[in-house]
Amino acid sequence: MTTYLFPPGPTPALPVRGRSELFPIHRLFFVGRNYHAHAVEMGRPVDKSVERPFYFTKAPQTLTLSGETTPYPSETGNYHFEMELVVAIGKPGFRVKAEDAHELVYGYASGLDMTRRDLQLVARDKGRPWDLGKDVEDSSVCSEIVPMPGVVIERGAIELSVNGEVKQKSDVDKLIWNVREIVADLSLFYHLQPGDLIYTGTPEGVGAVLPGDRIAGRVEGVGEVALTVGPPA
Repeated sequence: MTTYLFPPGPTPALPVRGRSELFPIHRLFFVGRNYHAHAVEMGRPVDKSVERPFYFTKAPQTLTLSGETTPYPSETGNYHFEMELVVAIGKPGFRVKAEDAHELVYGYASGLDMTRRDLQLVARDKGRPWDLGKDVEDSSVCSEIVPMPGVVIERGAIELSVNGEVKQKSDVDKLIWNVREIVADLSLFYHLQPGDLIYTGTPEGVGAVLPGDRIAGRVEGVGEVALTVGPPA
């Protein structure tokens, strides 16, 4: 029997629509600058003909269920929302071809990649890792997972509002690298495993929120995600 110096933390997990079992989370992957208009607003346009997707990760412990209230994080004055389609991986795969990528898909969710933008930009401009800007406690917000085994979502409205005012509005068909391409490319670097989540990128219109703000987002055909920003801890 294995013993520990202190109790290990709980396994991060998400509810699954229509199921009593939870979906245990293995890893959280995020695609950077995957909508042209957002890449432009961030000052880093993307030329798909000569570039590949790039990724960052967050600790699974940053996962937060939709509908929760989370504290405004420390050491930032520019806390941003990013609305995203999330792919839930249900089968292992390594060096997967794009035409076979659908075989790894278990389902989808709506997610928020909350970001300490000021810290991210300082790190970016100095060539440093983004961890302090991105790997933020309570920052990986996610709805329930909608099972869609083998389905590749190619289009659908994606939008986000803050206190009822629309801030982001686009379509998944504007992804620079689509779901098939993302899964295939990421599988060249990692042995993808059941429980991996891939946040596929955010459209233009990202912006800052303050304590008391209510965020609501949706992806057509998938569902809604919500977050209330609480006071600093």
